[in-house]
Amino acid sequence: MQFIVITQRYSDQFSDEDFAAVLPQETETVRELYAGGALRQIWLREDTRGACFLLEAESLHDAETTVAALPLAQKEMSSFQIIPLRPYGGFGPR
Repeated sequence: MQFIVITQRYSDQFSDEDFAAVLPQETETVRELYAGGALRQIWLREDTRGACFLLEAESLHDAETTVAALPLAQKEMSSFQIIPLRPYGGFGPR
């Protein structure tokens, strides 16, 4: 299954210095997820501080477990919305 994960930093609760201390670990974890095939694509958000990424997992529970292991999640420095996806049927037979 694929999931879109939308994150938003809690910039009102944590300083830029707080984030700077965690972001190297977050970046390394994201690299490992990408190399392992779980994270397919990632984008930084233009509207706020955060990211949006496409995650591959066997189930919603597995996706939640993967997201919970991210350093920004472990330190409760960002929100994470996990949205399950299903294939679009509009290109199939009519």
